[in-house]
Amino acid sequence: MTAIKGATVLVTGGGRGIGKQLVEELHRRGAAKVYATARDPRTVTHPDAVPLALEVTDPASVAAAAERAQDVTVLINNAGASVGASYLDSPMDEVRRDLETNFYGPLLVTRAFVPIIERNGGGHILNVHSALSWLADGTSYSASKAALWSQTNSLRLQLRPRGIAVTGLHVAYVDTDMTSGIDAPKADPREVAVAALDGIETGAAEVLADDTSRWIKSRLAAELEALYPQLNQ
Repeated sequence: MTAIKGATVLVTGGGRGIGKQLVEELHRRGAAKVYATARDPRTVTHPDAVPLALEVTDPASVAAAAERAQDVTVLINNAGASVGASYLDSPMDEVRRDLETNFYGPLLVTRAFVPIIERNGGGHILNVHSALSWLADGTSYSASKAALWSQTNSLRLQLRPRGIAVTGLHVAYVDTDMTSGIDAPKADPREVAVAALDGIETGAAEVLADDTSRWIKSRLAAELEALYPQLNQ
């Protein structure tokens, strides 16, 4: 279990959406320092956060952020993108963009910060997955989140002996700018942030932040038709 109070935390994508709420909730819980990263650090508005420029797909940008934030004990890989590329119809560059941001990006950041967290006595990493980690929707976004889920599971085993716990957060639609054009039930980003940090503090391997995520996971052991009823047609 990892205490938030007194911890030094870095949140990628900390300027908006879930990331912004994570930054606010971390301060409510007494984090000693919170680095909030964004492509444009001017979008970070919390008065007590430390804004930090970061492009998670750029190794040089990741290295610069790690050099700046040498006191981190908790890393939250929240930054992500949803190009929504179709496997059959979209340009391959769009397919790759989801993988670059949602799979390779968190891996680059994690590889840069694991030595720092370990040197600081151990700590915690939280990766933001999706309900679509478990449910294919025909786009490279769900593939990228499924790959991140697998990455998280592997890292959890590799980092445990090094004193670093790993939590995966699963959530469906959240009421953020990214989903503003979608007409569907959406989780409150503050409630998602609370659930995520509760997971860190209790040492949870996974956090299922909404009913949709819990429903999808409950169907994983069933036949494929339970998740894809169109196969019955």
